[in-house]
Amino acid sequence: MTKNKIDRHRWGIIYCPRLGSISPRHRWREIREYLKDKHVVYDYIQSEDYNSLERQAKMLADNGYETIVVVGGDGALQDVVNGIMASENHGKVSLGIIPNGIANDYASYWGLPMADYKAAVDCIITHRVRKVDVGCCHYTNDAGEQKRYFLNVLNIGLTARVVEIANQKRFIFAKLGSIVRGLFQLLFFRQSYKMRFRLNNQNVDKNFMMLCIGNSRGYGMTPSAVPYNGWLDVSAIKMPKFFGMIEGLLMVYRRKIMNYELMEPFRTTKVLIEDVGGAHVGIDGRMFHPTFPMTVSVMPETINLIIPTKIKNR
Repeated sequence: MTKNKIDRHRWGIIYCPRLGSISPRHRWREIREYLKDKHVVYDYIQSEDYNSLERQAKMLADNGYETIVVVGGDGALQDVVNGIMASENHGKVSLGIIPNGIANDYASYWGLPMADYKAAVDCIITHRVRKVDVGCCHYTNDAGEQKRYFLNVLNIGLTARVVEIANQKRFIFAKLGSIVRGLFQLLFFRQSYKMRFRLNNQNVDKNFMMLCIGNSRGYGMTPSAVPYNGWLDVSAIKMPKFFGMIEGLLMVYRRKIMNYELMEPFRTTKVLIEDVGGAHVGIDGRMFHPTFPMTVSVMPETINLIIPTKIKNR
């Protein structure tokens, strides 16, 4: 691609094959045929691996694509958002989603099920755009100041450990099995971490099993979070007894974790995390290795997101 002016109606599509899928190309062939039927003009890139997504998204934004579409899950979406945000043209880009991951929580929030790629394509064609918030992690390491953006949730503690276990597996059934194994770890090998963070002029210095900072509902851990209200929802959960853990998992499944007696909820625009006691850290389905202290803040109405005309399943 060159720096020549791009047709503003031309999409830039980044396809991230679903990890462990038996026939990853089959899914793209179906999407491609539907794009052809709808007379969509686009340029297409297939990601080489996780590390290529951010670079490819920045390249598309730098080259003037005003509609960038990611075919992937939450992790791929986060990488693409970071690539777009790294471009000087990020304010001109509209982001479309065709769900294609093991976890598609952010797309699901907007009523985009993975099974119906045609609805997702139709949504992007209609091009109803809403500005949505972006979470930002800001910290300093040996390379200098760093920023990492997210749309869904920052997980610290045992929920991040489940993500790490699952991501070690290459095939989808192994990944699903690892998620189950991770949940058993939550039940039988529970662990508490000494965490220190500051928000709303309040210092918190306690032992928690997990800390979740959500710009959106965060896989049920921040179910009241809304990605366009200028706030972050924070769920800090203490270590329960065995049956309390089962109760907590059921509440997550039912999206009622706010009623959990061992959960401390907060709503804020900024969190200063000073220490997490050695806990694992995950961000939108990816492992994350920041240094501390780290500031997590919300950037209101920063990304132009293409959303359905009718939103379901919230």
